[in-house]
Amino acid sequence: MSESAKSKTMRHIKLDKGADGVAILTLDNADESMNVVSAEWLEDMNAAIAELRDDESVTGVIIVSGKKAFMAGADLKLMVAGYETMTPKDAFAFSQKATAMHRALETMGKPVACAMNGLALGGGFELALACHHRVLSDDPRAVVGLPEVNLGLLPGSGGTQRLPRLIGRKKGLDLLLSGRSVAPKEALELGLVDEIAPIDQLVDKARQWLATNPPAERIWDVKGYAIPEMRGMIVPEVAMDYSIGVAQVAGKHGYNYPAPAAILSCVFEGLQLPMDKALSVEGKYFAKLLTDPVARNIIRTTFISKQAAEKGARRPEGVPKSEVKKLGVLGAGMMGAGIALVAAKAGIDVVLIDRDTATAAKGKGYSEKVFGKAVERGKMPQDKADSALAHITPTDDFALLDGCDLVVEAVFEDMGIKAETTQKAEAVLPESAVFATNTSTLPISELAKASKRPDQYIGLHFFSPVDRMGLVEVIMGEQTSDETLAKSLDFIAQIRKTPIVVNDAQGFYTSRVFRMFIFEGAAMLEDGVEPARIENAAKAAGFPIGPLALLDEVTIDLPVKILKDAEGKDGNLYTIERGGKVLDRMLELGRGSRKAGAGFYEYAEDGSKHLWEGLGTEFPVSDDQPDQEELKKRFLYSQANETAQCLEEGVLETAQDADLGAILGWGFPLWTGGTLSYIDTIGIAEFAKEASKLAGNYGARFAPSKWLQDRAAAGTPFYPPIKAG
Repeated sequence: MSESAKSKTMRHIKLDKGADGVAILTLDNADESMNVVSAEWLEDMNAAIAELRDDESVTGVIIVSGKKAFMAGADLKLMVAGYETMTPKDAFAFSQKATAMHRALETMGKPVACAMNGLALGGGFELALACHHRVLSDDPRAVVGLPEVNLGLLPGSGGTQRLPRLIGRKKGLDLLLSGRSVAPKEALELGLVDEIAPIDQLVDKARQWLATNPPAERIWDVKGYAIPEMRGMIVPEVAMDYSIGVAQVAGKHGYNYPAPAAILSCVFEGLQLPMDKALSVEGKYFAKLLTDPVARNIIRTTFISKQAAEKGARRPEGVPKSEVKKLGVLGAGMMGAGIALVAAKAGIDVVLIDRDTATAAKGKGYSEKVFGKAVERGKMPQDKADSALAHITPTDDFALLDGCDLVVEAVFEDMGIKAETTQKAEAVLPESAVFATNTSTLPISELAKASKRPDQYIGLHFFSPVDRMGLVEVIMGEQTSDETLAKSLDFIAQIRKTPIVVNDAQGFYTSRVFRMFIFEGAAMLEDGVEPARIENAAKAAGFPIGPLALLDEVTIDLPVKILKDAEGKDGNLYTIERGGKVLDRMLELGRGSRKAGAGFYEYAEDGSKHLWEGLGTEFPVSDDQPDQEELKKRFLYSQANETAQCLEEGVLETAQDADLGAILGWGFPLWTGGTLSYIDTIGIAEFAKEASKLAGNYGARFAPSKWLQDRAAAGTPFYPPIKAG
């Protein structure tokens, strides 16, 4: 054999044939830092498989990666484009290309092992499943799995059929419906991989397996192969499991997410068929999901827009990168303690200040508690926890702020207290330091008047609990400089949060639109809608919690106080059109929150709760109850319309910020992709038409502005259409 025949390099693949008959196929994407599925990669793989199949000197194949990880799935931008550029027929053909490649690999008559040096997810793990033997690196970061359900999709190149055949229907469905990633030891226990080994022994282990002269035929291609599921609903336990599965999917995901139901149907139908027919069934379900707006919405906002934001999509150009080495946190309450925690975890030295050292130490205690639990659960080594805690210095001495690169003030929501704190801190801070205030409603430009350097003053609105909530709403004041914005975004990247950037206005963006959800719940109660119907409609729409339960959690006092404080002020946007009487009455009754022991719900000592029976007396229920779809529409339209007004007024500058803020900030339903994606999904003209109808029935808060109506008339969506090709 000539040297050229022994080694061959394609664009994304390298093929080396050894004298021992073992060929090494190396995945090494020429365009990306990660191996991904693409049309060009598929061409290379098909060419390599054909060559290996026809070369009699090759007796076995080992697939390895030239990257730090093994392989990810398909390009997500291509998945988003699929909704607009593909018909279901096109999408089916698209899925069948990868499916055919995997099928060719496992049926070429030669045993194939894959040596996975790092994570293998989505299409990457589907490739591994098509191999006859899988060896995985014994590294906690080397996870495997099929996360497509979290994208609104299903594995489209064999995952729904090989996985349950390999490890069993129950375990397979659990992984397919959860989309969770599995670490090496569990992967071995479940049967997802055949061996785990140190990274430097992976290829040797694969060679050892090939040396046993293993069969090159998969069990499902052996004549006479049968599993109980192939008899469908005739087997009682199988019938019962699937019946329960339908209820579980509906209970967990509701009816807004087509992917879980499609996965369940795909497995049920596919396991009754021979593999090739089953793969065709899978492809048809995949095509249906890929051309559904839900998958487009989820992928675009929670992956593409999120990653872009985290990589600096809104960062001003021309400003040098910065790093916060020392951070000041003013206020050691819930927010301040959480900010100190995430900063310390990122290796930043934190000066945590409160009125006295004992109070500041209590704030540090929050980190001790969180890190302690992480250590107990094996999610964090003790030395790492100790190191992070050592970064936090609790104190009441403002002099320790000297040398801070950035300060986050998180004191009580009061203009006077914040002004006093700002001045005390700036007396010590270096002139180059950025001063950020954590506030959900107070105007940044007004707060900045207390600063000697208003161009270095900015709003950083964290969400509680800070260590679990990923969003930070960055608020630009009238004088905030681009350099201050850039430094703030660099800090947010350091602590691994997701930023959106908005302009100063009453309530900014998230607080302003979030109020529409809780106020709409109060308005419905005032309109005579049954309380349980209100809560159920919100959850049916996809919100994690009903508005009445949420009001109990945030306390009714807070929105009422904001409403009262804003009354009579010029340009006041923080108003309530309907439902105010409900909030006032609840406070009169002493039922202001869960924390106070009573609200819209009754709270038992064992932690259970139920809607307060007195609601029907205080707010009489109408004989004529609206259907659930009407109530869902009221929740969704009121928030979407308010978001459009924020964009019109310049509070928001991009649709991406709007949708990220909605999904990550207050839990707008994920299936929509966010408030503006929701409008685009309905169609802007249809939305404006329906919003006008709602305004006529329920109030001006639903009325589309002239700007939105003009946009609807012109057919201008919030996201530009994607052109095919």
